[in-house]
Amino acid sequence: MEITWLGHSCVLLSGSRTVLIDPFVPEGEIRAEPDIIGVTHGHADHMGCIGQFPHVPVVAINEIAKYLRSRGMEAEAMNIGGTIEVQGVRFTMTPAIHSAWIEEAGPGFTGGGAAGFVIRMDGKSVYHAGDTALFSDMALIGKLYHPDVALLPIGGRYTMGPEEAMVAAQMIGAPLVIPIHYNTWPIIKQDPAGFARALERTTDCRARVIPPGASVSL
Repeated sequence: MEITWLGHSCVLLSGSRTVLIDPFVPEGEIRAEPDIIGVTHGHADHMGCIGQFPHVPVVAINEIAKYLRSRGMEAEAMNIGGTIEVQGVRFTMTPAIHSAWIEEAGPGFTGGGAAGFVIRMDGKSVYHAGDTALFSDMALIGKLYHPDVALLPIGGRYTMGPEEAMVAAQMIGAPLVIPIHYNTWPIIKQDPAGFARALERTTDCRARVIPPGASVSL
């Protein structure tokens, strides 16, 4: 499997299927041809580019899936704690502590709740935490699903920052950690290299900081 960070929280998993998670990039155009899309929550900086893929099935929490179906898109509804399989790819929806309003829909569309995903494909397990604060049950995600890689937000302000992400990485225990959701705008500016050095100095985890558009192979 190949993991490509497209920017912000947008990640592409390429293997027997191509899975796009949280379709948004600041430049407004995603150059990818996904087979499946996963959406962690309804904020515009996580699903703002979803209109580019009107015929690609979307895996999302029940409320977002219903909203997307009302717009003519194909969507697989699920909820936190559930697991579904789409085109041979297994999605387990995990908790995330964050808000979840579907911003483009206007007031009244709560989006159900924020979530993360454990995605299993080609014998590999990837945990995309979504937008979240640190929470102790991340340790259970590690024990239950044994992710090979954890994609963790480090931007602070709207999600956990580097210090909390270091604790999250220790609880999850994934051999590889890739920071996401940082430096998109000045308000979430962080030093990912410093985070990576500190994580590797104090834990058994390996950290990879990659620029937008770059990839890591598992």
